[in-house]
Amino acid sequence: MLFITNREPQGSIRTKLGRAYKFDLGKNSPSNSIYCCERKEKNNYIEIGSNELMSKLKESHAQQILLYVHGFSNLPEPDIFPRVEKLQKYFDSKEQNLIQVVPLIWPCDNDAGIIKDYWDDQKSADQSAFAYSRALQIFMAWRDKSPEDAPCLKRINILAHSMGNRVYRETLSVWNKYDLANGVPLLFRNTILMAADVVNESLECGQEGRLISQASRNVSVYYASDDLALRSSKISNLKNKVASRRLGHTGPEDMDKVQSNVYAIDCDNFNNTYDFPKGHSYFLDDGHDQVGLVFEHMFNTIKTGRVSVDDKFNRKHII
Repeated sequence: MLFITNREPQGSIRTKLGRAYKFDLGKNSPSNSIYCCERKEKNNYIEIGSNELMSKLKESHAQQILLYVHGFSNLPEPDIFPRVEKLQKYFDSKEQNLIQVVPLIWPCDNDAGIIKDYWDDQKSADQSAFAYSRALQIFMAWRDKSPEDAPCLKRINILAHSMGNRVYRETLSVWNKYDLANGVPLLFRNTILMAADVVNESLECGQEGRLISQASRNVSVYYASDDLALRSSKISNLKNKVASRRLGHTGPEDMDKVQSNVYAIDCDNFNNTYDFPKGHSYFLDDGHDQVGLVFEHMFNTIKTGRVSVDDKFNRKHII
């Protein structure tokens, strides 16, 4: 499994191709550097560098790439890698060589206390934007190499879960501010915002999340009003004087204020059944290791490049 991280390794923070990469889980300060690595097996990682990672993606049999940005308080082995393995297994069960999942691992905290953890992770998410904007710039430079190199024609999609949406939003904002002339390129075929822990006005004109719509052909917002993890998020934000409902609770606050490529998908009917009792990680299976309804909808979106909704005029759908 290929992955990209801005979580610092043990030992030297300088890139060294071919070395064994070991996460320093005691540190949750985001690095401004990124490390491109390959997971051989559990707790066995090799640093391969950006050129090798890009070449492996280009040579992969998969037709499309799905970047996965995890949520808060997730550590590599107990949480992120097993989830990505399950995602990959489900994609392969639907169609072999269609999608390759590549996780982007940002540094979450592992201290006690969910509220303290949450607020620390918000800071880490914001600061991670500088590293991942560099990753996007590296990708653009690699894609635009000399003409003798055949271009990589794979479609790229991104799935951001929970606070990973904050990482994604801030990455595009920093990339636009420091590296681009004015506005982001249309880089992603599909952006999937799952249980998004950002304010529900984020995708509107004048908000930083507007760049998400500009960078994507389609933006699918999956939400559930009884997502208990996001209720805890709201309490934490109120404690810190931020009062707004979350995108993952309500979907976009006003569909008329977001771009026409944004779709709202209501998952309220089953999210707690799939992920009891929090109802927050409902995008994989049905709680019994069977592919779930959200995954089916997400898979069809990625495969076809079209978002299926019942209410096409309002771009809304109830699963």
